[in-house]
Amino acid sequence: MTTLPARRGIVPRVLESWVAPRRVVRGLSDFTEPALLALLMAAMMVFLLAQAPGHARAATLDPTVPLDVRIAGAMMGVIFILPLLAYTVALIVSLAARLTPWRIEPRHSRLALFWALLAVAPAMLLTGLTAGLIGPGPALVLTNVIAGLGFLVIWGAGLSTLAVRA
Repeated sequence: MTTLPARRGIVPRVLESWVAPRRVVRGLSDFTEPALLALLMAAMMVFLLAQAPGHARAATLDPTVPLDVRIAGAMMGVIFILPLLAYTVALIVSLAARLTPWRIEPRHSRLALFWALLAVAPAMLLTGLTAGLIGPGPALVLTNVIAGLGFLVIWGAGLSTLAVRA
């Protein structure tokens, strides 16, 4: 079995996360807190950008709520509220792990969650384009399912890789 050379950039690691999430997360385990925050903020910016086509379509179909108001609401949620929610979820996961034979450090819990959010960014961009160009329907449901399952698989793989037996 051949091994692939180590990849250094974020984009190759994001793409590799869809194939080998455990290996990628293991390679990121020495990230510092500022680096983790940068990962989360990058993911949030991509999520905000991914929502723009859907908001543009909705503003065109229903002009009573202008595009700038829709984007401002999305910005409030994605840039301010979602990071607080992400930190809370990561803390709850690390505390809940104490009830199992596995332990995960809070920093590793944050790494697994924040990386999963960033790794699912390409699927979120596809979902946003689908929402903007096609609108509600089976295609949007499918892209949402792909993004959701991708997130859960990458997050779960990250948690299982970084957890240690107590």
